[in-house]
Amino acid sequence: MPNSPSLLVAGQHAPDFTLRSTADQSVSLSELRGRPVVLVFYPADWSPVCSDQVSLYNELLSEFHTYGAQFLGISVDGVWCHAAFAGDRKLHFPLLADFEPKGAVARRYGVYEESDGVCQRALFVINADGVVRWRYVSPIGVNPGAEGILDALDKLSREPGQSL
Repeated sequence: MPNSPSLLVAGQHAPDFTLRSTADQSVSLSELRGRPVVLVFYPADWSPVCSDQVSLYNELLSEFHTYGAQFLGISVDGVWCHAAFAGDRKLHFPLLADFEPKGAVARRYGVYEESDGVCQRALFVINADGVVRWRYVSPIGVNPGAEGILDALDKLSREPGQSL
């Protein structure tokens, strides 16, 4: 696995992964084939911007689900940190631990910040066939909001062969 691959772009196949969602459960991207997937890489649980960002997505979860999309948050925090954060924020989507080896999945997507040891704030919309259809990397201190994700899901829903 290269140390710093380039950022994935639209049209590339999303690298498969399996990450822990709890101490005894994992989620694999390949298990979600057949439906759109939204991947949200974020730097850290509990930081102010990340807290606002994931809380916004939690509030809009029903809108994402109207597109049939599975929503996943990913950071380098461990499963116990994720469990406490998700419980405190009452999140209703999985937070995946890219913990060990630290940032391995973020590196494969080209969004690992080596100097700080965290994921960049990056969004990916992946179609039912596992192909990246949209991506956005936000400055670390800026909440990217949900408009881009919703626009990408809307465009994806109108593509031939992408039934909801």
